[in-house]
Amino acid sequence: MGVYHAGELAAQAKAGVSAEAARVGAIVRTSVPAAAAAFLAERPMIVVGAADEDGRMWASLLTGPPGFLRAESGRDVLDIAAEPLPGDPLAGVLHRGGRVGAIAVDPGTRRRMRINGVAEPGPHGVRIVADQVYSNCPKYIQRRDLLAVREERQAEVTVSSTLDSAASVLVGSADTFFLATSSGSGDCDASHRGGGPGFVRVHDERTLSWPDYPGNTMMMTLGNLEQNRRAGLLFVGWSSGTTVQLTGTAAVDWTGPARETRFTVEQVRRTIGASPLRWGEPELSRFNPAVA
Repeated sequence: MGVYHAGELAAQAKAGVSAEAARVGAIVRTSVPAAAAAFLAERPMIVVGAADEDGRMWASLLTGPPGFLRAESGRDVLDIAAEPLPGDPLAGVLHRGGRVGAIAVDPGTRRRMRINGVAEPGPHGVRIVADQVYSNCPKYIQRRDLLAVREERQAEVTVSSTLDSAASVLVGSADTFFLATSSGSGDCDASHRGGGPGFVRVHDERTLSWPDYPGNTMMMTLGNLEQNRRAGLLFVGWSSGTTVQLTGTAAVDWTGPARETRFTVEQVRRTIGASPLRWGEPELSRFNPAVA
């Protein structure tokens, strides 16, 4: 089988990048190379995307000290010595097992690594048996330094069907978020989206949109949306440790002068104290287009 499913091929054709995507697809591996294993071992965070018991997509943040992500070079296994916070929508699926996508980002060096596969219980948390392993370019990643780790924290969760004012402010001022999607056959992917502060527009309490900037041409996220409109978004308050998780549906508008994705909110989870990591002010990517 090829690297891409039918939805990804359709999205590549719509974008006019089929030939380039065919070449780029050679970077996808089924095992973790040595450089990727070393990169993962140094990371204090990873984002995992999957569907919950009701088929809704979510993206969840897992954190730990360097070394909590462990992969052996040449093998297809990533062990994560962490679990989601109690009550997290993905706690069940990560315990029982199922299709997942994961992305590890280093804001300090603007590097990122994506791993898609099957989750199962691991020796100290979660294990992902990978069938796709690949890195992406540093475009649209804002550089940040990790300033502190707050080990003791009390998570406070607010659940609603719409964006409240606090969630709207975090989302509307974001320069980064993570996006979980799934193909029609259930294969999951977690990706990164970045831009200037305000590149995500909050139209009302249930509607967001953002521009889809040119990237690696693989169209794995947009290809999934060709087959399954369910999506999960994760916004991180880098200096506060607060997260906003959204689940809902997304649709891509291919008709305008630039691609745009519109998202309809079904549920919101705002968690104060979700992350112990405290990051400094961003150095914005030089690739970020101007925000209108």
